[in-house]
Amino acid sequence: MTSFVLKCIAMISMLIDHTSIAYLGYTTLFNVIGRIAFPIFAFQISEGYIHTKNLKKYLLRLFCFAIISQVPFMLFNSTFTNNFSFNIFGTLFVGLLAIWLYDKISNCTFELTKDKKFNLTINKIFGFIPAILLGIVSEVCCFDYGFWGVAIIFLFYFFKNDKLGMVIFYITACIIKYGISVITHGYHYLYVLLCLGTILPIIFICLYNGKQGKKIKYLLYAFYPVHLLILYFIFK
Repeated sequence: MTSFVLKCIAMISMLIDHTSIAYLGYTTLFNVIGRIAFPIFAFQISEGYIHTKNLKKYLLRLFCFAIISQVPFMLFNSTFTNNFSFNIFGTLFVGLLAIWLYDKISNCTFELTKDKKFNLTINKIFGFIPAILLGIVSEVCCFDYGFWGVAIIFLFYFFKNDKLGMVIFYITACIIKYGISVITHGYHYLYVLLCLGTILPIIFICLYNGKQGKKIKYLLYAFYPVHLLILYFIFK
């Protein structure tokens, strides 16, 4: 399964979810389907970091589309959900920044002792700090998916060479996310379905073959704000 196929799956699931919200309001089936999208986008950020030839342009592109997408996102949310948050590109930008800072810190040449393995371990531990702080900022500032969103992006990168570890920790993160909802709001079968819907995309991610496939980079970026605007003007 190529990156192109993964992105198409994510866009289709997101479109189904947002269309159903605009037309029908929150419905269990379509909302569950919509949970497929973000984990795939999060995984693509980690892949993008690994393969990008210009990280600064990558960060700038995500930042610019976060700004471009905010008005369509706010129009959609204020009309159909009555919620405020920063759009998904903001979360993806922060997640990419967390990965970059982790790499910078964990690969620095700072040495506490003559034991290279010990120094490497300490550097990696310190590398987690900016990721955690950025996740907290995302949660406090109401970025879409908040702390969990940044954590998932970081998780996919951290376990890039350990598929089993990726699957185990991803499923655990999903259970924790909806477990907190159950503790906070009480048990409801919807949380179980949403958890299963959020876990589902790990299957597609595990089928990823490392190939890009067709290039749809700017189509994907443009699709997000454009489809929100179209849905807003059709169903407002």
